[in-house]
Amino acid sequence: MSERVFITGASSGLGAAMAREYARRGATIGLASRRKPEMEVLADEIHQAGGTSFIYVLDVSDYSACREAAESFLESTGGIDTVIANAGVSGTDGITSGDLHKIKTILDTNISGVVHTLFSFLPTLRKQKSGRVVFISSVAGYRALPGRSGYSASKAAIRFLADGWRPVLARDSISLTTICPGFIKTPMTEDHSFPMPFLMDAETAAKKMIAAIDARKRIYIFPWQWRSVIPLMKSIPASWIDWLFSLGNR
Repeated sequence: MSERVFITGASSGLGAAMAREYARRGATIGLASRRKPEMEVLADEIHQAGGTSFIYVLDVSDYSACREAAESFLESTGGIDTVIANAGVSGTDGITSGDLHKIKTILDTNISGVVHTLFSFLPTLRKQKSGRVVFISSVAGYRALPGRSGYSASKAAIRFLADGWRPVLARDSISLTTICPGFIKTPMTEDHSFPMPFLMDAETAAKKMIAAIDARKRIYIFPWQWRSVIPLMKSIPASWIDWLFSLGNR
C-alpha cells in the first residue's frame, strides 16, 4: 500500500515541494489549499513523478470544509499515514491602521487552521492507533518582532499546542512533529525587504523536513545555524528591540 499523506497549503512553497518529494516515493497525496489552478498543475507533476493525488479546494479556517475534505480523502484511501498542517500566512499586524482583517486572517489561518486540520483526521488516527501529525511552526515563533507579532504569536501558539498534545497522542501511537524553518525561498518570502540569513530553497527544505517526519522527531529547527541563533534571540532584552525599531522609524 502506498503512503497516504494529506498536506494543507499545498498549492505553492513548502507544501508543493513536500508533495513533489512524496510523489517520488509513490505516495497518495491529498492536496488542500484555496487555489485550484496551482493544485491542478501540481497534480500533473505528481502523476508524472509516480504518485497519486486528490485535490481539495478549501480555506483551513473553515472547520466544516476541512472535515469534508478529510472524510473524502479517507474514503478514497482507506486511512491516513501523515497529516501535514502546513497552511499559513504571514504579514504585518495592521495595528497602526486599525485594520482588524490582517491580524484576524493570520490567527485564523495559522492557529485555527492547524487545529481544524488535526481534528478532522483525529478520530481516524486514534482508531488506527498509528500515524504522523506535523505542525509547521517557524523560528519566528521564538521571538516577537514589532509589527509582525501576530505571525510570531501564531507560530509560538502551535508549538505550545504540539508540546502539550504530543504525549497525549503518543498513547495511541501517533507522533507529532513540530517543524520550525528559518527563511525559505517561497512566495511568502518574496516581498521581504529585510535581510534573510541562511536562506534555503524549498526543495532542499522539503527533503530535510520529510526526513525529520520519517524519524518522528519532536521538534526540528533548520537550517542548523538557527539552533544557535534562537537562544541569542531569546536573550536579547525587549528594550533593545524597542530601541532598534525606533531607529528604523526615524
